[in-house]
Amino acid sequence: MVVETGKPIAQVARELGVNEGTLGNWCVKARRDAGEGKGELSETERAELARLRKENTELRMQRDVLKRSVALWVDEAMGR
Repeated sequence: MVVETGKPIAQVARELGVNEGTLGNWCVKARRDAGEGKGELSETERAELARLRKENTELRMQRDVLKRSVALWVDEAMGR
């Protein structure tokens, strides 16, 4: 309601019967999760970043293994 209506947190908190601080914390978390604010990553973006970093590490290891395999194959084919 705070985001949709633009009403102050205090007013919405009174209307809903919740503590102002609690509603304020919820608004901060919602903005963070939506990627708004101080350029910080949302929770889903952080999870995606962690997943991609792990995948990147695995792909690099696979690439290195393949490079070594090709090098050995070439050496063997050349009779070295």
